[in-house]
Parts: sequence; C-alpha cells; structure tokens
Amino acid sequence: MPYEDRAVTALAAVADRQRTAEYGWALDWDLRPVKQRVFNLAERGLVEFADRDDRAALSAWEGRAVRWAARLTAPGHDLLLYSRFRLQPAEGAPGPALQRVELIPSQMTALRLFVALADQLRVRPAVGLAEQVHTARRDPAVNRYVLHLSAEQMKCVAYAFWLHRMSRSALEANRFTRDYGITHLPGPAVDPSTHCPAAGT
Repeated sequence: MPYEDRAVTALAAVADRQRTAEYGWALDWDLRPVKQRVFNLAERGLVEFADRDDRAALSAWEGRAVRWAARLTAPGHDLLLYSRFRLQPAEGAPGPALQRVELIPSQMTALRLFVALADQLRVRPAVGLAEQVHTARRDPAVNRYVLHLSAEQMKCVAYAFWLHRMSRSALEANRFTRDYGITHLPGPAVDPSTHCPAAGT
C-alpha cells in the first residue's frame, strides 16, 4: 500500500476512535495496531497528542494510566475529508451521458498542465473538465485516475494529449486512442466539431 494510502488509513482509525470516544481523544490502547503510523502523522502535523494535563484528566476518567492520546488536527481532518470525497453527477441532472475514463499517472500530469494553462490557451477546456481533473481519484489497485467525462470533455482530453504529443511524448495520446478510440487530428479541412469546444459553448 502506498505511503499516502497508509496515512489516510491511519487518519481514519484516529477519527473513528475519536468520534466514539466520550472525551474527544483516541486513546493509546485503541490505536495500538497503528501506533507507529499515528506517530508518523504527528510528525507531519496531521494529528496532535494530548499534553500532560489532558493525559492526567483522561487517566482519571479511565481509571488507568493513559500514556498517550491523539486527535486530528485541522489539516488532518481536511485530508481525510478530501480522501473520502467522490464527485458524483447530480441525479436526474440534464446533460450528456458521462463515460468512465481511467488515466495512467503520466496522462493525468499532461491533463493537469492543460487545465492549468486554460486562461492562456486559445482553445480552452470544455466546461466541467477542470473540476473533473481536480477531483479525480487514484485507484490504488490499478494505479489509474478515474474521471467521468462527457463527449465534449473527451474531445478536450484528446486535444490536450495532442499538444503533449507534439511537444513532449506520444505515449499518452496513443494510449488514449487505443483505450477510447478518440484522436485529435488537426488540419486545414478538419470539422470544427472535432476540436475541443471553447468554454461556455
């Protein structure tokens, strides 16, 4: 399991114990299976430990010595929230059907660059593509990023990979063509509908 995933798992363990604890602290014996991970989280500022006075109060309440207790910091809470977030299309919302798209890390890197340059590009990303890129989650089982894209957004991805092909690497475009059958083919007589649509259209 990647380090980031282990950190999120440990954060979830602290949050679960903290949520059910009467005093708002996850106690040492409850977190023994993930003790080292919790200490690593503390080094990164994602959890905080009870100070001496808090430990004394917890020990009195529990009727035994509490050696340490932890709870999420604000960044730890936010990281756990982000890790659990899933972007879902609104039920019953109008619009085109969305296709599940899985991208390898290098494809996501190229697509993030395309979105980051949106304000400087003459051909801008389709509406909603930036949100999909920003909220895409990596599936650790297959090391793929999962997005749900409309047909217009798919054309934008093909255009982004064409830019990447012409300036850096062809791997990302070739893989997208192989997996989804979409290729951006610019030319003097290309149908405008094959281009990435401008934002707002």
